[in-house]
Amino acid sequence: MTQIIEEEKIKNIFRHFRPEEEVLSAAPHGSGHINHTFLVETGNGQKYVLQKINTDVFRDTAGLMENVVNVTAYLRRKIAQSGGDPERETLTVIPTADGRYYHSDGEGGDWRVYPFIEGLLSLDKAENTADFYESGLAFGRFQERLADYPAHTLHETIPDFHNTPKRYRDFEAAVEEDRFHRVRYAKQEIAFVRAHREELSVLTDLQRRGELPLRITHNDTKLNNVLLDAVTRKAVCVIDLDTIMPGLCAYDFGDAIRFGANTAAEDEPDTGKVSLSLELYEAYTEGFLQGCGGRLTPKEMEMLPMGAKIITMEQGIRFLTDYLRGDSYYRTVRERQNLDRCRTQLALAADMERKWAKMVDKTQPKV
Repeated sequence: MTQIIEEEKIKNIFRHFRPEEEVLSAAPHGSGHINHTFLVETGNGQKYVLQKINTDVFRDTAGLMENVVNVTAYLRRKIAQSGGDPERETLTVIPTADGRYYHSDGEGGDWRVYPFIEGLLSLDKAENTADFYESGLAFGRFQERLADYPAHTLHETIPDFHNTPKRYRDFEAAVEEDRFHRVRYAKQEIAFVRAHREELSVLTDLQRRGELPLRITHNDTKLNNVLLDAVTRKAVCVIDLDTIMPGLCAYDFGDAIRFGANTAAEDEPDTGKVSLSLELYEAYTEGFLQGCGGRLTPKEMEMLPMGAKIITMEQGIRFLTDYLRGDSYYRTVRERQNLDRCRTQLALAADMERKWAKMVDKTQPKV
């Protein structure tokens, strides 16, 4: 009975976007953890992606959708100018029947619709280095196509998202409070973070001094946010644009490496299994730099490895802070899971340090 009611609600929501189309089916779709996503199929054979935006995470739906609409419109023009197919190579926002870009259901839910792009696939994990190369190529192209877009005009959908010094201050506050008496279980991790304190502000300091340009960044550069052609396995479209904001290119590069080039699961209890795959790192870096098409400054290229290290440290700090505060942000299914997540990130950062010379070699401007 609950499923029938839920499906009826989805159909009613969809009618606000395409009142003339009969909904034949609506089913959960994808592997995302933030928004609720459904694949809707209509009587004329069309398919659509219907999403309920998580307003607990994204509290300014109007600003978020203004970002998405403006950036995708810009991308469509760029793609068309280069002879590409805008219908496949970027998202298309479908307005409601009254011309808005999202629908509020009166119960606190905000909804949007995109056309479903046929013939593409999403991977949660690279099956080979070619997949990861294509991911890098796609996010590099994303940077190249948006290089001239005025980043400062975008809304900050999650304030201070990659403000690493602030993340550190939050961590120190959690250590000081120790409300759940967990500091005793994380002494090594706390010491490791504190030993790297000076590095954590390197990128933000460079940006503040004008040595790194502010760019439009995706801020969730996981492999599964790139759609690949199901036949050729070539990158086609970057999706999940909710976190596009002004930011630093090194963070986008780094987050892709943090997530995709780690040999272990994010919550692996055995840190001996954690390492940076140089093969995957090299594949992504090659694709990313090719996709960027020479638009990065020499300083940006120099800082790409540091972006990988800092974003890995930042994520480790976020997991550790949440552990110390009683697991109030990240969902856990077992005791000390957030501590394991922290340890995995810090172990990955330590392995990056061991492999630093090889990482740096792949990103240095060639003269």
